[in-house]
Amino acid sequence: MAHAAGAALPKTKEIIMQKIVCLDLEGVLVPEIWIAFSQASGIPELKRTTRDEPDYDKLMKWRLGILKEHGLGLKEIQETIAGIDPLPGAKEFLDELRSICQVIIISDTFTQFASPLMKKLGWPTLFCNSLEVAPDGEITGFRMRIQQSKLSTVRALQSIGFETVAAGDSYNDLDMIQAGKAGFLFRTTDQIKADFPQIPAYETYEELLAAFKQAVAD
Repeated sequence: MAHAAGAALPKTKEIIMQKIVCLDLEGVLVPEIWIAFSQASGIPELKRTTRDEPDYDKLMKWRLGILKEHGLGLKEIQETIAGIDPLPGAKEFLDELRSICQVIIISDTFTQFASPLMKKLGWPTLFCNSLEVAPDGEITGFRMRIQQSKLSTVRALQSIGFETVAAGDSYNDLDMIQAGKAGFLFRTTDQIKADFPQIPAYETYEELLAAFKQAVAD
């Protein structure tokens, strides 16, 4: 039944629309790109991720140094990404979550990496960063969308009237997880769970979905 002009929406719908779920990408919905590329290239050093190094700027500069040392560029990484599929159950989880509330994926990945993965996930909204690439395909640098991009994004959403609920698996997710109405760790490391025992940690999509449903309904 249509609502008369000015009539309030049902309370439950109003609550859901005022909340936004913010999700990490790698390790939560898709495998870690750099780990996959480490395996494909045979360079074990590239397995290091934000689960291991909290300083993302330091981590990326170190990665670019290794790529330059081995003469590898964007083309080789994109070839690896083309073969990456979402984690089992990830798309179904995301589809159901998007049916009950708005979802934004906030990732420290790059636009040049993301498109094949977003297609396989049904084109969800993604906020990420960009690479600086030379004509020969060498990755010469990177541009962060904004400083402290995950925390800055949830703060901006909160400033325009939204409550945020977030989940991620790494050190660089902790600020957005702790800044919102509720937040969760998903398939994270034992060390992060030990360091942040106050944050609920889950291992399955069923558990995480139930936690999100409760958080957006409260």
